[in-house]
Amino acid sequence: MNFAERVNDLVEKKNSLLCVGLDTVVEKMPPSIQASADPLFNFNKKIIDATAEYAAAFKVNLAFYEAYGAQGWQALHKTFAYLPDDVIKIADAKRGDIGNTAKKYAEAVFGQLDADAVTINPYMGFDSAEPFLQDETKGAFFLCLTSNPGSMDFQHFSNGREKLYERVAARVKEWNSRGNCGLVVGATHPQELAGIRKIAGDMPLLIPGIGAQGGDLESSVKNAAGGAALFNSSRGIIYASNSDDFALAAADKAQRTRQQLNKAGKLN
Repeated sequence: MNFAERVNDLVEKKNSLLCVGLDTVVEKMPPSIQASADPLFNFNKKIIDATAEYAAAFKVNLAFYEAYGAQGWQALHKTFAYLPDDVIKIADAKRGDIGNTAKKYAEAVFGQLDADAVTINPYMGFDSAEPFLQDETKGAFFLCLTSNPGSMDFQHFSNGREKLYERVAARVKEWNSRGNCGLVVGATHPQELAGIRKIAGDMPLLIPGIGAQGGDLESSVKNAAGGAALFNSSRGIIYASNSDDFALAAADKAQRTRQQLNKAGKLN
């Protein structure tokens, strides 16, 4: 089973399009967790326990752990090890460098962290992407049209025939010989998403922006139809409460978000 097949299988089995983002910040935790010996992992453990039944994937943003030094890296490893087997484990690392360096990045996210997928910047081309694509069971989500306002600076550039994000989608589709490529497309661009899906075919899409960033959930689900899609919400779920009931609040928000996604996608 290649990566795309596994995504499709888990989405169906868990009846979920939801990806929970673990963008964990100590300062946003309840005081009781902040005071614990390992706050990053202790917070994540409770969030995972509370939301895993509603999620098809978890996206762990490495920056939020790297910022805490050695303690953060330890929590990062423990978090990936704790994630259950019936979810897609995404390392949100946004890597992209020359081949020899990319090979080491791939060893780190797939070998050390045992992630199922990683986010990749396609700017440097295929030789920088190839090390992440050697194992068909491991996925790479390439930044195509991101959810932030600055996406307008470069990603919408047009040569009169196509826009840059359209070129990215088309080129990544060419790289998808092992069925393990995907695209990152923000829910803040629902109309463009429909065109990207036409270009990309049935490649998996990772779609951030449905939570705190205010993306259009219903339109994004509709326009992503035609292949697997994982809709990420981070802050809107994990910080649903900053009190000791934070895990219960996260579970409730994750369940409701899954229901919204399923309703929009006409899943049962």
